[in-house]
Amino acid sequence: MSAATETLAARAESLMKKNDRVLIAIDGPCAAGKSTLGEALRSRLESLGCSLFHMDDFFLRPFQRTPERLAQPGGNVDRERFLEEVLKPLASGQSFSYQKYSCQRKEMLPVRVTQRRIAVIEGVYSLHPDLRAYYDLKVFLDIDQETQRQRLKNRTSPDQYRRFIDEWIPLEEKYFKDMDIREAADLILGSEES
Repeated sequence: MSAATETLAARAESLMKKNDRVLIAIDGPCAAGKSTLGEALRSRLESLGCSLFHMDDFFLRPFQRTPERLAQPGGNVDRERFLEEVLKPLASGQSFSYQKYSCQRKEMLPVRVTQRRIAVIEGVYSLHPDLRAYYDLKVFLDIDQETQRQRLKNRTSPDQYRRFIDEWIPLEEKYFKDMDIREAADLILGSEES
């Protein structure tokens, strides 16, 4: 179990003493280890009742990818749909359904959620100002550029790697800077801790 997982589990357990439900967001650059940390935390807190949600499931569908939308800091995820279909229902304590977008299949897939006491939301753009008021714990998982690039090279094709470097990373950095994402986090962790 990583130090980051234990740190976040301890914080979640402490928050559970005061709250009926605990919502945790893990934001940060691509390849920082957000998915890995989110899954480790879900597994660690499984006995207490923990669900995991991925911002990648709310990636913009092709018709939404307009130049105007992509020019917005944090505009390349459907945060409005995430707010309505996931965050608000999580906050209400009700079981619910939502649609996740599969980039590979280019279609929406239904997901049924049974409400649990803890929800972990992992992914870039999860701490967008439109969403952050819903979270009890806001985490930024950082990574140095060299490690990030090496991880991306190891897990993507050369064409995908170029797209990360030329397109996705600059969009992320604009979002982090313009939306004060690091400053909004309750806790900043390094990828080596995850």
